[in-house]
Amino acid sequence: MSLPERIGVLGGGRMGAGIAHAFLLAGARVHVVERDESAAEAARQRVVTTLERSVARGGTVLPLDELTAALTVGTAVEEFAAAGLVVEAVPEDRALKSEALARIEAVIVEDAVLASNTSSISITALAAELRRPERFLGMHFFNPVPASTLIEVVTGAQTSSPLVDTVRDWVGALGKTPVIVRDSPGFASSRLGVMLALEAIRMLEEGVASAVDIDAAMELGYRHPTGPLRTTDIVGLDVRLGIAEELESAFGERFAPPALLRRMVEDGHLGRKSGRGFYEWSDER
Repeated sequence: MSLPERIGVLGGGRMGAGIAHAFLLAGARVHVVERDESAAEAARQRVVTTLERSVARGGTVLPLDELTAALTVGTAVEEFAAAGLVVEAVPEDRALKSEALARIEAVIVEDAVLASNTSSISITALAAELRRPERFLGMHFFNPVPASTLIEVVTGAQTSSPLVDTVRDWVGALGKTPVIVRDSPGFASSRLGVMLALEAIRMLEEGVASAVDIDAAMELGYRHPTGPLRTTDIVGLDVRLGIAEELESAFGERFAPPALLRRMVEDGHLGRKSGRGFYEWSDER
C-alpha cells in the first residue's frame, strides 16, 4: 500500500525533522508545523541537512531539489487539512501532547490518520480526549530516525484493526520494520531499554565500572550496536528520566530513576544535544 500523498508533522525538533526526512525519502509531500517563525526556519534547516546527507551518501535516488521542493514548513496547523496522516512529535509531556493532538484533530479531515510519536505515554489515555479515537495510534520512531529501521506501532483500546494494518503497510513503504504493540506503559522498546539504561546508570553511580567499560560489556558481550549509556546520551537524559518516571508510576520502584540521572538532568547534562552526558559530544551536536 502506498503512503498518503501528503504528510503532516507537528514539531520540527530532532525527532520531528527525522520523521519528515523519512517520509520525504519515501516520496511523500511533507508539511512541518512549528511554534513560531524562528523555530520553523530551524526545523527547515534540520530537515534539509539530513536530506543533503542522504543524497551525498547515495541513500536515495531522488535529487535534492525534488526532495526539498516536497517540504514545506510553517506555523499554522490549518495547513494539515490536506494531509492523510499527521504525526505529532512534540516533547514527551502528557498535557502538551494532549493539547497538540486536539489542535490537529480540529483541522484534519474525517478519514485522516492521527499518530503520536510518544515513547511511553498511554495511547488509550491520549485517545480518550479525541473525537475519533479509532483513527488514532502510536508511531514510535527511534532516534536517529534516518538510521533506525524500527517503528513501534502502538494500538490503543479503540484503535481500529484495519487502521493498524494500513499503518503497518505504511511503515514498510518507509523501508522500516513495524513492531505491533498493545498499549502498555513504556510499550516494548522503552520498557526494556530504560530498564537496561537505569541499571547501567546505577552501576556507574556505584563505581562498578566506567561508562566506557559498561557499554563495552554490552556491545562486545551481547552484540548491542551501542551500549546503554551511550544510547541514553543519544536519546537524551531528560527523555530517559521522563520515561522512567512514567514507568515508576505504573510499575513501582524497579523503574525509580537513579540520583545520578536526576542530578545530571538538573545540571543540564542531557547527552549529545547539550554536548555532554555520560560522554563528551562537543564535536557532534
